[in-house]
Amino acid sequence: MSKGLKLTDLLVTVIVAIIFGIIYKIWGPLYGVLSTFGLQVEQLIYGMWFIAATVAFLIIRKPGVALLAEVAAAHGEFIFGGEWGISTLLFGIGQGLAAELIFAVFRYKRFDLFVVCLAGIASGVASLGIDYFYGYINDLVLWNFLLMVIFRLLSSVMIAGMVGYTIVRALEKTGATSLVRPASMEDYKALE
Repeated sequence: MSKGLKLTDLLVTVIVAIIFGIIYKIWGPLYGVLSTFGLQVEQLIYGMWFIAATVAFLIIRKPGVALLAEVAAAHGEFIFGGEWGISTLLFGIGQGLAAELIFAVFRYKRFDLFVVCLAGIASGVASLGIDYFYGYINDLVLWNFLLMVIFRLLSSVMIAGMVGYTIVRALEKTGATSLVRPASMEDYKALE
């Protein structure tokens, strides 16, 4: 498998990212509605903002794809009028770099649920770091902060990890990913 990104890889990554950028834009108001319930309930859906990186990487399976997908999705959300404005782009860079780091640790050779969930967690941790930089989580009391962290990381595993993995497995079963990369024996074994 070639390590460099081809034009097809870039186009598929950006298309996946644009789709998730639209979803991110739609997700924002839902997040706002859930935040009215208090107790950090909205954090249980926060993992959606990390899914572009995991899905795109599982489809393309090359270095740089997770970062590109997350940054492009953040740009898409921003362009479509996301609530958080330009800060969305900073979050996209941080979250994409974090996911990319996990895939790099495994040398871009593991595509299993465990690694994808780790990438989701890394993106969640990066988003918490950016939130800390912006300063609004500094005022939370310890129990509320811990609730926020636990719910966000749980959401990272469930949505960016498990849902992202399930989406790509479903695509694999249809054969759609063979248009981007030829199926290997490992791919066929994973479907059983």
